[in-house]
Amino acid sequence: MKFAVFTVMMPDCSPEETVRLLQKHGYDGVEWRFTNPDQSRSHEAPSFWGNNRSTVPADSTEEELRQIAAMTQAHGLEIPNLAAYIREGNLQATEQAMKAAVLLGSPSVRISVPGYSHDTHYWDALKAGKGYLKQVEALSKQYGVQGLIETHHGNIACSASAARRLVDEFDPQHIGVIYDPGNLVHEGFEAYRMGLDILGPYLAYVHVKNAAARHIPGATPPWQVEWRTIDEGEVYWPQVMEALHDIGYDGWLSMEDFSLARPTEEALAHHISYIKSLL
Repeated sequence: MKFAVFTVMMPDCSPEETVRLLQKHGYDGVEWRFTNPDQSRSHEAPSFWGNNRSTVPADSTEEELRQIAAMTQAHGLEIPNLAAYIREGNLQATEQAMKAAVLLGSPSVRISVPGYSHDTHYWDALKAGKGYLKQVEALSKQYGVQGLIETHHGNIACSASAARRLVDEFDPQHIGVIYDPGNLVHEGFEAYRMGLDILGPYLAYVHVKNAAARHIPGATPPWQVEWRTIDEGEVYWPQVMEALHDIGYDGWLSMEDFSLARPTEEALAHHISYIKSLL
């Protein structure tokens, strides 16, 4: 297997510091966060989704993207995916991300999925999602970059089975799924091996993080999910790794820790050591 880090978890590091630390701790790749930073938050302390310094701006020039690619390669790192933040159904942003992926040498980009809330009509959202993916599939054929949805709470691909229902009429060479069992904690549980079997050829790679529910009296609802370190939470990673082994998976594992339990460099060292211990 190969090991990467989704740079959303390294908000206090510049791109130069990011690749240096990943090389130092034995990672094979970097999954760049790809979005335009909110300049109004640049004065804030570094944070995952606010002032995140380990970000490749979506409006980067071709020359800037080539510089990022060269710097990444100079540290012996691959870019397994470009983690874009694309608004639901935004085809223009999707194409922009694919063009950037070509320049960076990334084989895939993360794309959007229709959200889900109490007033969403699921079948309408599914139809809209499939309509968007049909267009993404055409772009994928044009640019040679795979479009990836992610199993994520709050949208209609909140489990492996729901994700498969969304993608199952498309060519897995062009449309795939990022399997993230940590996100599944927010909305329930689906057996790991079963979920991987359901995804089948659509499994692109795996995000590695963890979370757990905590009872908060008086809150609505009274159980709230909080992020935890990879080895402490409701996702039992020894079982996930066993399931991945059983299906013959030998691809990327990309760390995405939001627990704040350790400083960034300490977390990088801990996570790769723990996951490698399960191989």
